[in-house]
Amino acid sequence: MQRRRSWPFVVGAAILKPLYLAFTRPDWREGTKIPATGGCVLVLNHISHVDPLTAAHLVHDHGREPRYLAKAGLFRGRVLGYFLRSAGQIPVQRSSRHAVGAYAAAVEAVQAGECVVVYPEGTITRDPDLWPMTGKSGAARIALATGCPVIPVGQWGAHTLLAPYATKPRLFPRSTITMLVGDPVPLEDLRAREISPQVIHEATERIMDAITELVAEVRGETPPEERFDWVRHRAQQGDDRPDDQHDDLRRNAS
Repeated sequence: MQRRRSWPFVVGAAILKPLYLAFTRPDWREGTKIPATGGCVLVLNHISHVDPLTAAHLVHDHGREPRYLAKAGLFRGRVLGYFLRSAGQIPVQRSSRHAVGAYAAAVEAVQAGECVVVYPEGTITRDPDLWPMTGKSGAARIALATGCPVIPVGQWGAHTLLAPYATKPRLFPRSTITMLVGDPVPLEDLRAREISPQVIHEATERIMDAITELVAEVRGETPPEERFDWVRHRAQQGDDRPDDQHDDLRRNAS
């Protein structure tokens, strides 16, 4: 059962939604495919730092409150940290043993009937044309552990409001933000099998395939035959810097 809306979402919607609408044109498609109640995982492609706001807008407009796996550093500030915790967001310490705790918290949230939002790529896409990259296993693992529906969303347009890793938004003309919600990713046959690295990999591939198909439909374009693999690309370049450091470098260069 979906709980009553918490005060952070009531306050946030009252302040941020009118401001957001002043600079964007939401184009929500098939939003009723988001389950009205019950635990679920919403999976989206990642193209801009404003993506969590656009996803929150979509989910809020369809009667749910999103629960995010958010970088732990965001919780360190006294005001923002209090706000995020009050809103039920889940801190994640990337590249750390503490990430296991975030996974457990996400599973618990789904089992409690929450709508957990996950960006399976783990970071803003590095694909040169902003297509979805290869995915990480978190969403698949949550879905296999809980049996919850995984709802894919293909989105496009947020990058025109705030380009990847940029710090200054382009407020005018207003950006059209399109979000197309798909049918649940079929995982029933995988849930019937013993969970293994192969099963998790297959589930992750299905999730990324579903997202990519929706992005292609929204863009009206054909995606590349092979998804960009950020981990493999870095290995080929002999680059072992953590993702956070890459994010900071690209942000400072923008």
